Amino acid sequence: MEWLQSIFNFRIVWQYWQVFAQGAFNTIWISTICLILSLIFGIFIALARRSSNPFIWRPVAGYIQAIRSTPLLIQIYLIYYGLPSILPFGNFLDEAQTGIIALTIHTTPYMGEIIRAGLESVERGQIEGGLSVGMSKKQTMTNVVLPQAVANVVPPLLGQTAILIKDTSLLSIIAVFELMGAGLRMYSETVIATETYVTTAVCYLVIYAMMLVISGVVQRKLGGSAWQKR
Repeated sequence: MEWLQSIFNFRIVWQYWQVFAQGAFNTIWISTICLILSLIFGIFIALARRSSNPFIWRPVAGYIQAIRSTPLLIQIYLIYYGLPSILPFGNFLDEAQTGIIALTIHTTPYMGEIIRAGLESVERGQIEGGLSVGMSKKQTMTNVVLPQAVANVVPPLLGQTAILIKDTSLLSIIAVFELMGAGLRMYSETVIATETYVTTAVCYLVIYAMMLVISGVVQRKLGGSAWQKR
């Protein structure tokens, strides 16, 4: 045990457990809000991309390409420094709120494309069946298509959520206190790199493990008996 203590100082890490706990909590709630918002907006993006009206799908396609072709770091800077000059209430947004807006804008196109792929994976016969029993198009989409589409895209949604959680680390550049911010505080006070960044990485791994458990439960619920047979 002494040789391990010589290369990794657990005592110093323990002194900062409250800092990392607060950083992990902030990472989780920021990621959760961004995930919910990007899923909601992503559904509208997916439906717009499936529209036959070019005045609807072309601007949405341009938005998707613009987000995909520019780095998240640049987008965070543009929103952080640009919103106060564009919006009258921009000056009243704190760093966390600005970060949530930036991450939501960045993540929504990816969620939208994932959801669109899920919608297209639902067989046409399912839609025709819903319409044939008297459902409206809205009811068919809500009660037949969307539940199946969500069940089909749980794995890619999990992957995108993991990326979203890791992307929150970039919010430390605008002074948002999350996991990376906790690590930077520990490093600035101790100047010990190994303990700082290994602890930060382990915290991200723990959050990801929690995501896997939640995803498994959700997929079993959505998959029903088909999932149970696997």
